[in-house]
Amino acid sequence: MSPETFPPEYRPLLLSEAQRQASIDAALGAWRPRDDVWLYAYGSLIWNAGFPLQERRQAVVRGYHRSLCLWSRINRGTLSAPGLVFGLNRGGSCRGFALRIAAADVRSVFAALWEREMMMGSYLPRWLRCETAQGAIDALAFVIDRHGSGYAGGLQETELLAAIRQGHGRYGACVDYVLDTARALHAHGIRDRALERLARRLAAPREDGDGNPV
Repeated sequence: MSPETFPPEYRPLLLSEAQRQASIDAALGAWRPRDDVWLYAYGSLIWNAGFPLQERRQAVVRGYHRSLCLWSRINRGTLSAPGLVFGLNRGGSCRGFALRIAAADVRSVFAALWEREMMMGSYLPRWLRCETAQGAIDALAFVIDRHGSGYAGGLQETELLAAIRQGHGRYGACVDYVLDTARALHAHGIRDRALERLARRLAAPREDGDGNPV
């Protein structure tokens, strides 16, 4: 998708097609075209990868945790009413999945991934060591850029809930994104207590100050 297809107010925030391609080339700088590539999934890529997989393994990354720390102004929100999406933020650990992409598919998959995840360049693509039952592997992961304009670190739970409930973008409602991620983790036996708490509150009927449903 070209930046020219967005309203004018978005264009200063968007990476150009040339910038996105340069980012892909940098991420694949050490890649050999005959090699498959691993991608680390910790959010919607778990339940909606959108590309063919050769293999998937549960995997743990150390030094980063799953966090609703990125304002979503395209996919799950707008500039005036942003939602929130997950990023890998520093500290702790994260359990998700390593997804193996066939060598022949790498270029086309990465082009689609960058259009999905990197329109505003809000992530730092990084190769991270992943621990799996079959051994350690290196996988490409989208780490939050804590210095970027979209960083939403330090929000209180009430602020998180308000943003999740208001957000709606080109891929649908933010609340669906968060609940679908929580359900996918639960289905695979992965505990994320902070997300589970948010999901319970999002799924519960909302009440006003007098305890009446709203």
